[in-house]
Amino acid sequence: MFKNKAKPRPSSEQRLPTWHWFFPLAAVHAALMVPLSLLALYHQFDFLPQLASPMGHARELIFGFALSLIAGYLLGPLPRRQLAGLVTLWVVGRLGVLAAPLMHVATLADSLFAMWVACLLVPRFMAAKKWRNRIIAPLLCLLCLLGIVTLTWRYLGDMFITAPLMHLSVLGLVLLMTFMGGRIIAPAVNGYLMQRHRLAGAGLQPRIEAALILLVGTAPLLALWPRLQPFAAMLVLPAGALVLLRIYRWKPTLCRERPDLLALMAGYAWLSVGLLLMARAWWLPTHDSASLHAFTIGALGTLASTVMLRQAILRAKAQPEREWTLLLLVALFATATILRLLALEAGGTWLATLWGAALAWSLAWLLVASRLCHWIRRLPAPRPSAK
Repeated sequence: MFKNKAKPRPSSEQRLPTWHWFFPLAAVHAALMVPLSLLALYHQFDFLPQLASPMGHARELIFGFALSLIAGYLLGPLPRRQLAGLVTLWVVGRLGVLAAPLMHVATLADSLFAMWVACLLVPRFMAAKKWRNRIIAPLLCLLCLLGIVTLTWRYLGDMFITAPLMHLSVLGLVLLMTFMGGRIIAPAVNGYLMQRHRLAGAGLQPRIEAALILLVGTAPLLALWPRLQPFAAMLVLPAGALVLLRIYRWKPTLCRERPDLLALMAGYAWLSVGLLLMARAWWLPTHDSASLHAFTIGALGTLASTVMLRQAILRAKAQPEREWTLLLLVALFATATILRLLALEAGGTWLATLWGAALAWSLAWLLVASRLCHWIRRLPAPRPSAK
């Protein structure tokens, strides 16, 4: 999506695609972590003490799972040793859910991973010319910084700033998905509409993109103070409507033959649902963390899984519209999201509802992991690099 215009440095060391490792690892991690979190939270599974709190569970999925997706998608090919170092740090960092002394080593590894990713990615976006592209640099820096700051919760416990910081992290991820999702969907839809229907698509819609950056980027800062949350609601409400307008202009009814594009737009639509639910939560005295799951399950699950599979399929020189799992994944993530949103209102069946959501989520990610392995095995052999 974004191409690094810097001239490649001559190197004899082989460069490997980052997503080859991070995409399958992230899929397996996501499939395992949610059921393990439920066991730690509600079934006295003492083996994973750092997952025995909602904030510990949220931190692992945002900064363990989502940050690995960001690294896999944006970093591009890296030298073999550098990639091995990043993967090793990420894997060791996942041991932080265990008890001490492994937790201390994992905390250090997780911190180094976040700092390394920031050092590799932030300069790339700082070099962008348009302000809409440059805004991603401080956003990535903020997410990596929050990934390090939230590690202190393992030693200090929950504090009065714990929940606001986690909400800020999720909404920062929402802004990133809003931006990157549009940059992925727009050219894909444009290319298909021109090829199949000889129509010029709506494209990136830069004015809507700029408005979404301003609205979604400002609202989390206002929401840090409870008295300003109604004003934050007044920002995310039109943002949710703009997301729906953007999808409408992409003409999803003309993309019926492309399940991959429909899946991307379905994931993007969950961003609108989450923004509208967030506006309601900031207006009314409701449990606003429930609405966050529209982002972390519906939007992140659907968008990330589709992007991961499309990338693998396209690199294997195949056609993503023929991938049979895409619409099934949309249904599984929608089921998981709806069950999770309804869990607080489920009465005596709330725990069974949570488990239903967790099983749908895990099944989806296991399916993604298996299909990624399927397509990675079919990748063409790399060409020998010229000396």
